[in-house]
Amino acid sequence: MNKVSVVLMTAMLAACSRAAPTDTVDSLVAHPDRLREVEQQCANDYAKMGAAECNAASEARHRLFMGNGPQYTPPKEAPKF
Repeated sequence: MNKVSVVLMTAMLAACSRAAPTDTVDSLVAHPDRLREVEQQCANDYAKMGAAECNAASEARHRLFMGNGPQYTPPKEAPKF
């Protein structure tokens, strides 16, 4: 009986793991107000927010700042010097 309760308790603890972040990078890029909230929460209490959420906010800020940027396309012919 004791072994069964230990296994049951372990299974319950495993089921209570932290859920995946609800804010994706794309959703944060689309909603800058929510991005600012998440960044503020990460600055105040990183341990509570978790690395996944804060990394998504960081990547969203990077995309907003840098954008997709122009893609370099080399000329078809090499330059002549």
